[in-house]
Amino acid sequence: MKSGLAAPRGARLLALRRWFDSWAGAEEPEPQNGSVPRVDWLRCLPFLLLHLSCLLVVWVGFSWTALCFAVGAYLVRMFAITAFYHRYFSHRAFKTSRAAQFCFAALAGTAVQRGPLWWAAHHREHHQNADTGQDPHSPSLRGFWWSHVGWFTAREHFRTRLARVKDLARFPELCFLDRFDVLVPLLAAAAVFGVGELCARFAPGLGTNGPQLLVWGLISTVVLFHATFTINSLAHVIGKRRFATPDTSRNNRWLALFTLGEGWHNNHHHYPASARQGFLPGELDPAYWGLVVLRALGIVWDLKPVPPAVLERRRD
Repeated sequence: MKSGLAAPRGARLLALRRWFDSWAGAEEPEPQNGSVPRVDWLRCLPFLLLHLSCLLVVWVGFSWTALCFAVGAYLVRMFAITAFYHRYFSHRAFKTSRAAQFCFAALAGTAVQRGPLWWAAHHREHHQNADTGQDPHSPSLRGFWWSHVGWFTAREHFRTRLARVKDLARFPELCFLDRFDVLVPLLAAAAVFGVGELCARFAPGLGTNGPQLLVWGLISTVVLFHATFTINSLAHVIGKRRFATPDTSRNNRWLALFTLGEGWHNNHHHYPASARQGFLPGELDPAYWGLVVLRALGIVWDLKPVPPAVLERRRD
């Protein structure tokens, strides 16, 4: 992989602009297929700094309040990523209102995994080209670390490919969240800091404050990063294959536990349209349970089921 450290001044300025406006440079031509992926170090510097910020836990210390907040933030945002960025925006596995799709897109945006259009476009590309030369993150072709974290650091995968998400790009509010994808995480971080300071002032018995709550929120975000990324990497390497799909997707119950159901990846590649990824009894899919609750509340509807004919084609 070529490095972007020696990039010309114009490329460095563009990388800095993209910290705040991820659609900057959209008029430039797409890199040619077959080009060697190049890491854009300036563009991914905030991602690296976010990992290093976890070391601040030595300074801010521990409290049960901060730990519970980190766990809760992980679960809520994992649901937003799994149920909405993935099952809704990428696969349209159910329906919801325009207001709800915006709210859950904003909630998922606090996970700092780019905007809803970028996420859905790359995931659709993965499904169309799974484990081929056009797959953005195949571990069988470019190795584990490329599929886990390498692929999205490359300039070739930075741009939102709007042609793949025309159904989503017609909503200006979603385009705004996608283009200025740093805005929601910054606002969320400020809110977390403010809540921590209010706790320190009005509920000192909770034993937390602004800096501590913020750092534990960052830890939660980094753990959420890597739990999500395991579906691109480990879920194509470790597990069982119930269905004879043309890719290397596998089912892994441990990954399903940590990702609220995403670990049933072979099921999903066999039939991506389903709102449920744990096809059989005993296959835990908490994200689907959450969608069932939202359906009962009238927030989502038309959850697409797994057709019986799909299950009949299983190998075991």
